[in-house]
Amino acid sequence: MIRPIVAYGDPVLKKEAEEVEKQHPGLLELIEDMWETMYAADGVGLAAPQVGLSLRLFVADGSPFGEGEDGDPGCRDFKRVMINPVLFDLSEEETVMEEGCLSIPGIREPVTRSVRIGVEYFDENWNLIEEQLDGLAARIVLHENDHLDGVMIPDHIAATKRQLLQGKLRDIGMGKVKVDYRMRFLKSKKRG
Repeated sequence: MIRPIVAYGDPVLKKEAEEVEKQHPGLLELIEDMWETMYAADGVGLAAPQVGLSLRLFVADGSPFGEGEDGDPGCRDFKRVMINPVLFDLSEEETVMEEGCLSIPGIREPVTRSVRIGVEYFDENWNLIEEQLDGLAARIVLHENDHLDGVMIPDHIAATKRQLLQGKLRDIGMGKVKVDYRMRFLKSKKRG
């Protein structure tokens, strides 16, 4: 089932998400819904808070970034469900890249992130996995993990630039934007 994606301004996006319990009711169905929702919106990652649930869970599929000769090889087979992820060994080496977010359609801003990370998480079958990621795979995980901590792209940019975006961000929250996927707005005037 495709779920509506929560728009910027909803309080669930600013909360630190709760750990997922192994016996969480409907967890596998939720994960399947998140995949379906992410693909319907042409995303490469989707965190549970973005579908209105304050849970430490996200899905990610970086394979579109791994396609072709110039694709990122670390993304070719990068498709993950990460439950209760814990980041470690973030490299001091960083890169800047423009990022977008399904909860703030139409806004893309440069974000500085570590090039390499370690991450430990449970997959959908509750296998404990630890892996090292770099490049775009690391960036996707860092972006989605930010959602679990109540952090979004505007939190990564300078206060002056964030001030300039306030009008656009307010319009997104109120549904005054055109989107090609289902969204839940603060004042639900229209749906994409």
